[in-house]
Amino acid sequence: MIRIAAVGDVHAGLDSRGRVAPGFADVDERADLLLLAGDLTRCGTPEETAVFADELAGLSIPKLAVLGNHDHHDGRPEAVAAVLVEREILVLEGNAAVVEVRGTRLGIAGVKGFGGGFAGASGSAFGEAEMKAFMHHTMDVCDRLEDALAGLDDVDLRVALLHYSPIPETLWGERLEIYPFLGSYLLAEAVDRAGAHLVFHGHAHAGTERGETPGGVPVRNVAQPVLGAAYGVYALPTDGSLAFHAAAAGVPRHIG
Repeated sequence: MIRIAAVGDVHAGLDSRGRVAPGFADVDERADLLLLAGDLTRCGTPEETAVFADELAGLSIPKLAVLGNHDHHDGRPEAVAAVLVEREILVLEGNAAVVEVRGTRLGIAGVKGFGGGFAGASGSAFGEAEMKAFMHHTMDVCDRLEDALAGLDDVDLRVALLHYSPIPETLWGERLEIYPFLGSYLLAEAVDRAGAHLVFHGHAHAGTERGETPGGVPVRNVAQPVLGAAYGVYALPTDGSLAFHAAAAGVPRHIG
């Protein structure tokens, strides 16, 4: 069994110094690794990124992340990623990493993802160049996710780490009109084709924590406002069952 701590949408700013670390004070004891589902900063500056990463500097468990749309806002995602990597937070974007825990090999494939909508109400690569570019970006991201998952052929468990949602079920609570900007069903199709045991995403602050892909892969929205806690902990056995706890300011509580 591997215990995965996961959270997204921390939105750290320059005024967050000293405010993030207390919530993660006990994560080393409660989890084997920490996955960060994007929107780690407010506006995607290297300075904000340094504040966030420095808050996690005392953690000994492996830390892996994808970037979110906020982390792209300043137009310097490469600089944001570089700051994270310098502080021992591995950034995934169309690639994968393997973490070994007590003899079990966990593969994590990560992409930011993108929008487009869901089955029956999705955009298409037709018409204006701008629309084609929008959808082609989503298609490219999904292809890279599928390739990264499929390349994990020597692991016991596979997890997909995203920022945007692959399903509409974890968006329930958000306004229906903005669903196309919160995710794409093509992400779920990539997961189902390649195979995974669990999917994490963020981005939808007013969404719902639980759902699954059409192929039955569990999906968890770990946006911090949804969890109502500093992070969630997911126990992932090899049989695919899940147990979930949340930790708020270092105090664990069971959430069903």
